[in-house]
Amino acid sequence: MYILKKHIVLILICICGITQAQNDFKILNGKDKASVSFKLINNLIVIPVEINGIKMSFLLDSGVNKPILFSLKPGDSLTIEQKERIQLRGLGSGNTITAVKARSNSFKIKNIQKLNLELYIILDKNINMSTRLGVPVHGIIGYDVFKDFIVEINYNTEKIKFYKPESYEYRSCKKCTDLPLTFRNNKPYIDVNVTIEDNEVPNIPVKLLIDSGGSDALWLFKDTEKRINVPEKSFPDFLGRGLSGSIYGTRARVKNFSIGNFSFENAKVAFPDSTAITYVKNFKERNGSLGGEILKRFRVIFDYGNKRIRLKKSKYFSEPFRYNMSGIELQHNGMRVIKEEKKRSGDIQTNYGRNSSTIGEVSVVYEHYNKFSLVKAFEIAEIRKNSPAANAGLKEGDIIVSINGRDVHTYSLSKVSGLLQGKKNKKMRIKVIRGKSVLKFEFRLEEVL
Repeated sequence: MYILKKHIVLILICICGITQAQNDFKILNGKDKASVSFKLINNLIVIPVEINGIKMSFLLDSGVNKPILFSLKPGDSLTIEQKERIQLRGLGSGNTITAVKARSNSFKIKNIQKLNLELYIILDKNINMSTRLGVPVHGIIGYDVFKDFIVEINYNTEKIKFYKPESYEYRSCKKCTDLPLTFRNNKPYIDVNVTIEDNEVPNIPVKLLIDSGGSDALWLFKDTEKRINVPEKSFPDFLGRGLSGSIYGTRARVKNFSIGNFSFENAKVAFPDSTAITYVKNFKERNGSLGGEILKRFRVIFDYGNKRIRLKKSKYFSEPFRYNMSGIELQHNGMRVIKEEKKRSGDIQTNYGRNSSTIGEVSVVYEHYNKFSLVKAFEIAEIRKNSPAANAGLKEGDIIVSINGRDVHTYSLSKVSGLLQGKKNKKMRIKVIRGKSVLKFEFRLEEVL
């Protein structure tokens, strides 16, 4: 599963009748471990991969059980064999989508490799993570690589280490917590406790999918019998887009969330609408998901073979849980043209005085000209009803040009989204392109939770 909140899609894949590959990932240089650098974008891990010799970028997602490839463009060259069509079911209230199952693929992550990997290729161009993340992301991989190694994710250094299980030894760590995992359909689950509100039942035990492909902190599924209810202080919001359509729900905070010996106050939580999670509720024991905004607060060691996880605080542990106060969700939508006035030196003129005691003056004549450049276009993909941005008059489809006087085309998508969060009552001045018009809007960020 992957979730794209803000720029992040959430998908839960159910693939029936999958057979296990006969070979495993191997470290090529014969060593006991391999190290891979990754990019941390909106709490998500993006790693470099090669499929059949073609370089790509994938999301490392503990919530999926088979690799999925999408975002192929016309002209992309990828050789695949043994194709057959299948149907995939994802989060959302829509229908299944068609994918192609391809066998016997070579999959390489730096110096670890698997030569016979099944791959599911989605041809629907609307399934595209790159626009919401602002960087190229061609697919997702999870269980196949987690199961073959002990995987250590260091969010501080943005590096992953893959260890051979047979040669790995756990070090003594007084600041670490080791917790058991349970598995269903090759996906890891963990038992934690949550207190939703002061006047509610404290320390409700919940079972959550560990979802490194989800950018949110927590998702909880409403359950009256278990007293998992939406807090009074909350607001409706767009949560992401799944394979089977858009996902809406409610955002709030929980009073307390604890995992092992670690505890968080006022953590963000989302409650997806029941229509979007119909399929996942077939696993009745599941109460939600634990996503990247929690996981990045730790150095995490996944040990699928021994069904355990080790957690140690990272530098992000005490960061506040921020949420979008503007109501704007952005995406990267192609390029736009900007015009810049430039000047360049032209002729050099020398002017002499009327007598010999006058020192000559040299002047440079400048020629002004216009330079046209292609830059990234940041489009409002979603806008929350009754949010400050919506009430100010901003609309879906508006192209943001500047925020508080800063031209945004020089920033990454995550940086621009960060500018829209800020602090309570911060004044926002936004310039947008709407059709052929350039419009300006002002509003202040409002704290809902």
